[in-house]
Amino acid sequence: MAEAGPAEGETPSRLVVLAGPTAVGKGTVTAAVRERHPEVWISVSATTRAPRPGEEHGVHYWFVSDEEFDRMATAGELLEWAVVHGVAKYGTPRGPVEEALAAGRPAMLEIDLQGARQVRETMPEALFVFLKPPSWDELVRRLVGRGTETQEERERRLETARDELAAEAEFDVTIVNREIHAAAEELVTLMTAPPASGRRAPTIDDQ
Repeated sequence: MAEAGPAEGETPSRLVVLAGPTAVGKGTVTAAVRERHPEVWISVSATTRAPRPGEEHGVHYWFVSDEEFDRMATAGELLEWAVVHGVAKYGTPRGPVEEALAAGRPAMLEIDLQGARQVRETMPEALFVFLKPPSWDELVRRLVGRGTETQEERERRLETARDELAAEAEFDVTIVNREIHAAAEELVTLMTAPPASGRRAPTIDDQ
């Protein structure tokens, strides 16, 4: 991948991959970054599911057919992809990520654990950030408070969350999401910080 070098005095752009357990607030933190830091480029995923009310093509998702998605995957045009809940396919287009980095913009992916593991295989130079809840009880409270899942779905998501929390050590940095805007600012700071050497960085707690 050919990347344009940063201007004199600037820090090289870097790709930050944000992941974490269900209901931890990845989407909300990402929305805060988008609102407060327009200089940050945030990837838009491709999906085969139909748009929901209010969703726009190219803004919330790239809505594509099964055939087009399969073509993109076969051609190596996706950094990662997965079938979610056994129905729809979701993936991260490679081209826009490489273009943003080549233009010198800090870039960010907000994806699930499976996707983060795939990106580590294709772009190991990225910084992998784990978003963690302040406590297990708080995670449960947030999931129940959303009111978007049935009791059965909540139990399934919480079981998945236990597995996802166990993957924290796979990531370079952990941010504890106590307050949305503080977590968003920590995330943006990481995008422009000089790369750390070797060892895993400590947990960042925004309290």
